[in-house]
Amino acid sequence: MGKPLEGIRILDLTWVLSGPFCTMVLSDLGADVIKVERPNAGDIARGNGPIVNGVSTYFISLNRGKRSITLDLASEKGREVFFKLVAKTDVVASNYVPGTLEKLGIEYDIAKKINPRIIYALCSGFGQNGPYRCRPAFDVIVQAMGGIMSITGEPGGPPVRPGASLGDITAGLFMAIAILTAIQERHHSGLGQMIDISMLDCQLALLENAFVRYLATGELPQPLGTRHPVFSPFQVFPTRDSYIAIASMGGVQDQWPIFCATIGRLDIIDDKRFETGWLRSQNNAVLEPILNEALKKRTTEEWLKEFEAVSIACGPLNTIDKVAADPQVKERQMIVKVHHPNAGDFQVVNTPVKLSRTPCSVEKASPDLGEHTREILQELLSMTELEIEDLRRKGIV
Repeated sequence: MGKPLEGIRILDLTWVLSGPFCTMVLSDLGADVIKVERPNAGDIARGNGPIVNGVSTYFISLNRGKRSITLDLASEKGREVFFKLVAKTDVVASNYVPGTLEKLGIEYDIAKKINPRIIYALCSGFGQNGPYRCRPAFDVIVQAMGGIMSITGEPGGPPVRPGASLGDITAGLFMAIAILTAIQERHHSGLGQMIDISMLDCQLALLENAFVRYLATGELPQPLGTRHPVFSPFQVFPTRDSYIAIASMGGVQDQWPIFCATIGRLDIIDDKRFETGWLRSQNNAVLEPILNEALKKRTTEEWLKEFEAVSIACGPLNTIDKVAADPQVKERQMIVKVHHPNAGDFQVVNTPVKLSRTPCSVEKASPDLGEHTREILQELLSMTELEIEDLRRKGIV
C-alpha cells in the first residue's frame, strides 16, 4: 500500500519554519510537496547553521522528502508557469506576510478561477485581518505576545522562551490540520477554499487552560517552574544524583497515600493542607521543600524502580543525547537515516504518525535548490528541453 496522502500535490511557497514544518508533516504522510524557491537564492533557511558537508542541517530538519523547483514569481513568465502548476495542484501553502501574494499577482482570488478546487493555506504572524495583519512576526515575537513566555520559567524570574519553537511549530500543526480538513470538505462540495492561520491565534489555542482559568477566576497565571498549576506532586524534583519527573494524580483514585508511603513520609498523608491535588498545589510552598528533602535521599534510578513498582508515573530528566539513545525511541524507530545526494547520510527524527495499513516513514533528505525543476516541468507541464532551457537562460527558473 502507498502512503495515505499519495495523490495530493502541494505547491509550497513557505520559508524558514512554520510553513515548512506544516508541509513537511504532509510530505511525511505521502503528499507530493513541491517547494517553490527563488532562483539562485532559495529559502533563507538554507543558510542556517550548523552546516555539515555544505548542507544546512536546519534546512534538512524542515524540508525532508520534498521536491524543489526554482521559479521567479515576480516575473510575468514565472507567474504564468505558476498558474499552470496551480491547475494541476491541490494545495498552495504560504507563510508570507499578508499582502505579499497580492503584490506578486498570485493571490487566491485569481488562482480559484483557474482551479476552483485549489486550497490556499495561508499562515502569518497575525492573520489576514486585524490591526496587526501586516506586521512581520517570528517565533519569539508570538511567544512573547501570546502569553506563553509569561508563564514559563521560575517564579519571580525573567521571562523564558521554551526550548522549542512552539510559536512556529504550533501554527504549522494547525495549518496541516486545516489543510486536511479542507481536503475532506472538498470531497462533498467539489470546491477549494482559503485557510487563514494566525500564529498568535494558535498560541491562545495552545494555552487554552491558562486562558480559561484566568477568564473564569480573574487570577493571572504566573510562571511555576516545572510544576502544574492544578495538581501536585506534578513536576521535576532533584534526586541525589540528578532529577526525576513525577506525576502523582489526584481525583477519585488519589495516589497521594501510596506516594507518601513510597518516599517514607507517612506523617503527611492525613495533613489537611495536602488532602487533594488542588490543595497540595495551593500549599506548594510548604509541600515542595518536604518532597525535595525526601527525594534527595536516593538516586534517580533508585526512585524510578520504586515508583514504577507502585504504578506512579515518573521519568528521568533526559538530555537530547539520552533521548536519542533511549530503547523506547529506538523501538519506535523515531531516529532514521536519510541520504542526501551531495552531502551523504544524515540522521533525522521520523514521523510520529504510526498507521497499521498505510505506514509512513521519512525516506529522503531535503532537496538541493532547484534539484527537481526540469523533472517537475516535464512531468506536470510537458515542457520540452528547449522550453526549459529558455526559462533558465532568462532567469525564470
